[in-house]
Amino acid sequence: MGMERAKMPEMVHTLIVDDDEKIRFVLAETLQGMGHAVITASSGEDALECLRNTHFDLSILDLRLGGRVDGLRVLEAIKWRWPNTATIILTGHGSLDSAMAAIREGIDAYMLKPVRVQEIRQTVQEALERQKRAAQTREAETSSSLLTRGSFTADVVGRRVSLNDEPLELTTCEYELLVYMMHNAHRVISPQELVQVVRQYECDHLQEARDVIKWYIYRLRRKVEPNPTRPRHILNVRGVGYTFKE
Repeated sequence: MGMERAKMPEMVHTLIVDDDEKIRFVLAETLQGMGHAVITASSGEDALECLRNTHFDLSILDLRLGGRVDGLRVLEAIKWRWPNTATIILTGHGSLDSAMAAIREGIDAYMLKPVRVQEIRQTVQEALERQKRAAQTREAETSSSLLTRGSFTADVVGRRVSLNDEPLELTTCEYELLVYMMHNAHRVISPQELVQVVRQYECDHLQEARDVIKWYIYRLRRKVEPNPTRPRHILNVRGVGYTFKE
């Protein structure tokens, strides 16, 4: 009888984006020591090229990149192309500005420069563990006919949503939009991704996607928010997209 081989753990594929060569080296060396397959990019342009056809389990991204493509644009691309990628933001002391405050809900963690090896290891491990738990939750919800987020309950078989046990009168597009956001609660979703949900086509231009989706968001808020002008559930994250909160 042959011996059974132990199942090898899957390698984590990681993208590092930073215009500082020393920081890229420290991050890459640390993560390779943790068993990661690492690709580095020194600019936003290089990062977008990497993201075009390659899926990454983890991305570590500096917000303040030089060149024409900044870190926020790369973050948008990650959220649109590979929405389940765990993302860690890297930023310098004194740069926790409004952009960081805006995206904090949509990322898995952030690290302040200069980074220490132990901090890198701990932050990466925690981000990947959260990613794994989120994937398990999505898998469990997919096998269930009911999806509950706070006072919202969606019957995905009957294609109905209730709020505080009261049924909502939703159009097909509004239903698809709301349930998708419930499935991805607390994750920032790009306008392009939401357009694909409600219109079933890929919108390559960010401004076009924003113009399309804002009207769906406006109408949905009128049906689910106590005060649509001060939303509590469907929130705008400036420069990145939208997120759902219970």
